[in-house]
Amino acid sequence: MLSVSGEVVAGQVEHIRHVRLPADRRTPAAARALVRAVLAEAGLDDLSNEALLLTTELSTNAVVHAGTELDIEVAADGVGLTVTVTDFAGGPIETVLARPRPDTADLSEISEISERGRGLLLVDHFAARWGTIHEGARKGVWFRLDRPAAAAPPAQAVVPRQLATGAVLGSAPAGPTPLPGPTPTATEMAALSQTAPDPYSDDPLPDFAAHLLHRVAEMVGAAGGMVRLDRGDGAGPRALARYGRPPRPDDELVRVALAVNRPYSGELELDAAPSAYARPLAALVAERLSLYVENDRLRRVDLRRQSWLTFLAEASELLAQSLDVHLTMALIPQLVVPRLGQWCAVHTTDEWGRLDLAAASHADESVLPRLHAVLAETGPESMLARLREASRTESQVPLGPPMEGFAVPLVARGQRLGTLAVGRPQRHRHDPDEVAVIEDVARRAALAIENARIHEERRKVAHTLQQSLLPPVLPVVKGIGFAAEYVPTGDAAEVGGDFYDVVPLPDDRWLVVVGDVSGKGVPAAAVTGLVRDVIRVLVHDGRPLPEALQRLNETLVERGAGRYCTLALAAVGPAAAGEGALAVSLHLAGHDRPVAVRADGRATFVGTGGTALGLLDEVATPVAELTLRPGDALVFYTDGVTERRRGRDLFGPERLRDAAAPLAGYSAEVVAARLKTTVLGFSADTPRDDIAILVLRNDFLPG
Repeated sequence: MLSVSGEVVAGQVEHIRHVRLPADRRTPAAARALVRAVLAEAGLDDLSNEALLLTTELSTNAVVHAGTELDIEVAADGVGLTVTVTDFAGGPIETVLARPRPDTADLSEISEISERGRGLLLVDHFAARWGTIHEGARKGVWFRLDRPAAAAPPAQAVVPRQLATGAVLGSAPAGPTPLPGPTPTATEMAALSQTAPDPYSDDPLPDFAAHLLHRVAEMVGAAGGMVRLDRGDGAGPRALARYGRPPRPDDELVRVALAVNRPYSGELELDAAPSAYARPLAALVAERLSLYVENDRLRRVDLRRQSWLTFLAEASELLAQSLDVHLTMALIPQLVVPRLGQWCAVHTTDEWGRLDLAAASHADESVLPRLHAVLAETGPESMLARLREASRTESQVPLGPPMEGFAVPLVARGQRLGTLAVGRPQRHRHDPDEVAVIEDVARRAALAIENARIHEERRKVAHTLQQSLLPPVLPVVKGIGFAAEYVPTGDAAEVGGDFYDVVPLPDDRWLVVVGDVSGKGVPAAAVTGLVRDVIRVLVHDGRPLPEALQRLNETLVERGAGRYCTLALAAVGPAAAGEGALAVSLHLAGHDRPVAVRADGRATFVGTGGTALGLLDEVATPVAELTLRPGDALVFYTDGVTERRRGRDLFGPERLRDAAAPLAGYSAEVVAARLKTTVLGFSADTPRDDIAILVLRNDFLPG
């Protein structure tokens, strides 16, 4: 007796290999490579199909069900091959306990095969002998394959030593025992086990199912067959693959359910005569098909979740673009319907906790009036009562007929803003993924509403503050026309630094003030208010304009904070020469020169530039004296006009002068309005800076 790697050998062993493999998906391939190498060395290539098929089946089952390392041992003695697959998991081995007796015609006497023992059916069919091994924590299965033309006697075969503690469950009779029905060959079984879907197809499952169904139907002699699959999408079971003729109601069918997770369900049907192999083969095919159906389910779930992520990203972008409260709330139902439900309603909570309908939408517009009526109903069982409950909870609240669905609260930064109600889809109830997406949409929508409300409050504050820095109305003075146009920066929530004013002087003249404080926002508004108030106090106190500008400069320098101001002051009153002329004393402190538009159509810049206030201790503010005759006008403006940009091109003071010249003879109101329109029309962009235009015109009428 010769002992080789723990085996008892009753004859000469020519080739033997032993390897220990991990329990992963590469183990069956490694086991096949080991068997293939021994077959090649022993010259037993004619046993290749059966040996590789059985090795694959046993190693795969051990990896799937045992989950431990595997010992693979392959021995060849010149006339046959013995393969032993051993694992280290406890528990019994599910086996095929008996073949049908040759003299038994009653198919009911054929033993049933458990689902996890189907692999041993193949071993029992193809092996000359096979058995199980039980040794401590080890258990396994071995099988023997002999050459048909030169089968060795039992005394010459390699027999595993562990048979003393195991059992021989199969032995080759004098001739093959015929089983009822067609008997599959090793080539057919190998082709069936190696069938795989097309990796380059967008939807390989139907073709793969049809291929498997065609093979198994031919192997068992089925007249027809079908694979039904219900993906749980409300469409019901559909035929994934067909073979042969459709089954008739009175046919005796082989039916095997697909082992897939919810919401998928499916079934394999074969119109085949009962045989020992029809149901086990159908179950084997159903198991393989179930694996790929489950892969298809996971792939579709992944694609669906990716689409939901894309939807949420797009919804967030759309909601973030709107800073208008009413527009934001009107947009939310449009995002939800019909993708997430048949209808959607947004309610907001007022300061007393009452719910008000802000926006609603329905996939069928003809049903929208009925939806509004249902939402308006009151009472303890009304939908409004359920919505009040949802506004006070942290989770969803179901809504019953006639408008089924559920509602979730709108909460942002810890503040309850209202509710989002979504109706159920037409063909199914909301699944967990859809519920999670709706809850996410509610969170994003609540944040968008809160941001829009904050922006609205800031806009109102900015508007109120800006209006407080401008005169509510310009004075009406006989013989003098005043008109002004003001356009705030494109950000309505920001306060600008441009301002204008018309102040009465103690000597019955009027002071026109146009200024621009550097920067924007509340700091600039504070300086603007300071400049405006200081000028009013000083001129009411009778201080000369040069002294008033010097005092204002000192105030800004002492204040610091890096803010400076440009000013244009014009004291206007009747000229001493009479005849309706106006005398203008123009003082410029770093401001752009105004445009004088004469009644005859001439337009020129007037005045001399000075020093901006708030930068230096001493400033220069030259005085320019000019006369406005009846029909003449003086146009003041801020840098928001000249710096209006179109690409790299600026509007500039020259364009303003050229635009003002044709307006000679028009009233101050028309001149200001036309110039504002011209400046805004220069570019399609919203203004980046405040635009202020003030027109002073001599409206004296002779006689």
